[in-house]
Amino acid sequence: MADDMKVATFAGGCFWCMQGEFDSIPGVSKTVVGYTGGTLKNPTYEQVSQGNTGHVEAIQVTYDPEKVSYRKLLDIFWENVDPLDPYGQFCDKGTQYRAGIFYHDGEQKQLAEQSKEQVKAKLREEIATVISPASAFFPAEDYHQEYYIKNKTHYKLYRSGCGRDERLKELWNK
Repeated sequence: MADDMKVATFAGGCFWCMQGEFDSIPGVSKTVVGYTGGTLKNPTYEQVSQGNTGHVEAIQVTYDPEKVSYRKLLDIFWENVDPLDPYGQFCDKGTQYRAGIFYHDGEQKQLAEQSKEQVKAKLREEIATVISPASAFFPAEDYHQEYYIKNKTHYKLYRSGCGRDERLKELWNK
């Protein structure tokens, strides 16, 4: 990673559904889906999906802060999650699908907390999304990377069947 690049880590339920949202942003050079927040080293999808490793499905975003701000990445994150659901995201329930922001430094922490307060004020409800320090990030298996591109039909069926877009429209008028 070049010295001027930074990393942001987010959990928004199914990681397949988050990757395309960040890949399309100018200034984002790379996204990787994987697992963070747990204690098991090098967890597999099968282990994480059981919900007892402490990990969440997450995305790590490498970006150029000269081209896209962390605040903009936070806006994209919020617009793609249901921040009111403490039990997971959309049809995916369990701790491994909870929404979260994992900050890598003090500035990211401050901006994440400010953005959470703004979302709370906008929605006028308590926000279930957690803000935590970043911990070890383990890339998911290759077949999960860019799943939305590699398996377009299945991805679209999953996304619509899960009610993700419908709920996002309801929350954010998208």
